[in-house]
Amino acid sequence: MGVNFNLKTLTVALAALSAASIASAAGLDRSGQDITAFLQDGVYAEAVYTYLDADVSGYDNAYVGADKNAYQQGNKINDIAESYDFFRYGVKTDINDTFSVGVLYDEPFGAAANYSGDNKFVDQNPASPRNGEGTNVEVRTENITGILGAKFGENKEFQVYGGPVAQRVQADVKLRGTAYQAANGYTTHITADQDYGWLAGVAYSKPEIALQAALTYRSEIDHTLGLSEVFPALAGAIPNAATGVNGEIDITTPKSVNFDFQTGINPTMLATAKVRWVPWSDFEIVPPLYNQGSKFDPTNGPDGLSLVSYDKDQWLVELGLAKRLTPALAVTGNIGWDSGAGNPVTSLGPIEGYYSAGLGAKYNLTENWAISAGGKYLWFGDAKGQIPNKFAVSNFEDNDGFALGVKLSYQAKQDFN
Repeated sequence: MGVNFNLKTLTVALAALSAASIASAAGLDRSGQDITAFLQDGVYAEAVYTYLDADVSGYDNAYVGADKNAYQQGNKINDIAESYDFFRYGVKTDINDTFSVGVLYDEPFGAAANYSGDNKFVDQNPASPRNGEGTNVEVRTENITGILGAKFGENKEFQVYGGPVAQRVQADVKLRGTAYQAANGYTTHITADQDYGWLAGVAYSKPEIALQAALTYRSEIDHTLGLSEVFPALAGAIPNAATGVNGEIDITTPKSVNFDFQTGINPTMLATAKVRWVPWSDFEIVPPLYNQGSKFDPTNGPDGLSLVSYDKDQWLVELGLAKRLTPALAVTGNIGWDSGAGNPVTSLGPIEGYYSAGLGAKYNLTENWAISAGGKYLWFGDAKGQIPNKFAVSNFEDNDGFALGVKLSYQAKQDFN
């Protein structure tokens, strides 16, 4: 007979790790779309708060010429990364020893950047009504996921699960300064819209050694959103371009695949791993007026330009260890790597992935209630910022950030015998 690692006590350690496993940097990725709340035993509920503060600073490009890749260090760009926070909630219950249901809420994708100071990303023209305004971007999404799971196998060790996903998206972008060439002064407001996708996955568990593995696929979600655009440079070419043109935009948020794994190493220690893939190379934001204006320059090609796009897919890997110190207290540590989504990358988010290190702890307040807290330090990859026509406009090096998370959770056994 093998050694029983006692899943219940090792779960004390696992839940601590998830509060520290937060914040992704590639593309617009934020929450990591964690579904492990649904994989907990019995009745389970959690509320997670995450705060991220990053320092993303660099220099604009002083080079003037036709070489798109040429770079000469120019004026200082102060920290453009606005701190942000978001919530994640989850609740699940077992209907019987075969079926489970759950509901998850998270904020999977987003961006928050704001340029200021004396550089090419701030309108410095005294005659402009936008004088002193800096480039700014804010993107926010919300997901609600319903999940139904069914266990099977001799010991109910396998589970398949799936369900619908409702997603809400909204965004605001302001391009300011000579770095954006003719697009200086461009503004768009994309109104909130809700559309639907789906999730599906399969999991395997072996409780006697605290082993659990889950593979989860989330579909793309197609949105058609209303928007208003202002493009001052097109004032003489397109009616109302300088005052506002209303229209619609199609945006498809990306699909993703998550692999979550854990196993007991000994009766008080747990190892975990997470791998996430998101095909950001398929994602783009193409506002119609912006795209139409870009076609006036034949070097942009017959299809014109997108406002935001990425060259590469994102890979995220996190490895962790959790140690139960007492029946009520566990501590965790993890390291991570995020590939980023290409370099050069959009000037609205000039980071090429990161390396990270995190620590966390969980304390059981009662038999059912627990509180977890975690922190993660991130070393961002150096990146050159580019505008949609691929001209290099900035350089960002030696940047970092930190993320903090706190979680309140409730768990209770269910007995169907």
